[in-house]
Parts: sequence; C-alpha cells; structure tokens
Amino acid sequence: LGKCLLSPIVLAAYAYNRSLSELGPGGRGEDEPGALCQLFAFLMAFFGLAPTLLLLAMALECWLSLGHPYFYRRHLTRRLGAALGPAAAALCALFCALPLLGFGAPMQYCPGTWCFIRMAGGGPRQLGFPVLYASLMGLLVLAIVACNVSSMRHLYGMARRQPRRGAPPAAAPRMEELDHLVLLGLMTVLFTVCSLPLIIRAYMGAFAADFNENADLSALRFLSVNSIVDPWVFIIFRTSVFR
Repeated sequence: LGKCLLSPIVLAAYAYNRSLSELGPGGRGEDEPGALCQLFAFLMAFFGLAPTLLLLAMALECWLSLGHPYFYRRHLTRRLGAALGPAAAALCALFCALPLLGFGAPMQYCPGTWCFIRMAGGGPRQLGFPVLYASLMGLLVLAIVACNVSSMRHLYGMARRQPRRGAPPAAAPRMEELDHLVLLGLMTVLFTVCSLPLIIRAYMGAFAADFNENADLSALRFLSVNSIVDPWVFIIFRTSVFR
C-alpha cells in the first residue's frame, strides 16, 4: 500500500521535471513545502512506523505461542488479532500527523522528489518529533529483536529434543523447526540492519547538528529496502520451497 501511494507521486515529479513542493498546491520551494510534500512526508513516516508495529505484534505472537502456549491458547483470539491491525494503524496515523499540527516540520530533501520529517537544522519544536520518532522506532526494534531471539531459542530447543536418527515422522518436525529458525534469524538481521540507519541519522541531526541530505537519503533507502526484500526472503526460505 505504501509503495502504491508513494510511487505515483515520485513518478509525477520526474515526468513534470518539478519538485514535490512545486508540484502540489501551496508550495513555493524547498523552504515552504506544499500540501503534496506534506502528504508525502506523512505517508513516509506512517509506512515506516506502522509495519514496524505490526512486526512487533507478529513477533510477540510467535514468542507467546512457542514459549507460553497455554497463555497464548487462553487469551489470544481471532477477534483480538483482527482488531490489532486497525488499532495499530490508527495509533500510527495519529502519531505521524503531529508534524501537520506544528510538532515537527515536513521538509523536502534533495533532489526534490521525496519529503520527510526535518531531522536537522531546526529548533527544539521541529527536532523534538524526529527524536521521538527515532526513539519509538528504536524501542520497537529492540522489542522485536528480543522476541525473535527468544523464539529462535525455543525453536532451537525444540529441534534438539527431536531424535537425530530415527523414523521419518520424527525427523520431519526437527527439519521444519530448523527451517523456521533460519528464516527468523535472517529476517531479524535484515530488519535490524535496515532500521538502524534512520534512527542514527535522527539522533545525529538533533544532537550533533549533522545536516547531510545524502546520508538521510541513504537511511531512507535502507528503510525502504526492508519492505522490498523481506517478502522475498520469506517466500524463498519458506519451509516447502527451501527444503
């Protein structure tokens, strides 16, 4: 959904050879982002945070189902799972709308085909939101890594309890648990590597006054790579295909 909403805006900017601030109404240039640039910045922030929150929900579910199966069976229902997605999206939308209300400032970045929250060169009111955004992302990343590492430990323990040599029915579960272990490990490393650059750039821009648009662009590219590569990793290393 994020790719489908953001890509046409970028393609339109290239087609008309104009920046996002010039392309949308109300914008006069880099210092005055228009409505289209503000919408782009909101969508970038939202689709960076909302999938992370959903990944945390999935990691928590995996950890509870493996480590605390009785609690998981008793308290986690389909109704709760169905309500969790819209609730997470609503919370992320409210949080990412704060720059539109004055806490934080959207900014057009070079080469003028993308906008995001200003991460350097502003006052405390402008830089407070990116620090809060990066802190929330950092906490989510730590929680996801902790849940996934715990789930990997449970999977490894389950695989070791299976007999190494025996009938095929006994060997099949062990192979399946090791497949899930490899998949979970790869996705955890990929997610961590792709999320950390944005968190680091937000802190450097706020506290070290390091205004570097090329570094900011690289951090946003890393964040985008995660959403592109993650599904392919899941498809390729899915149990049946990988085996």
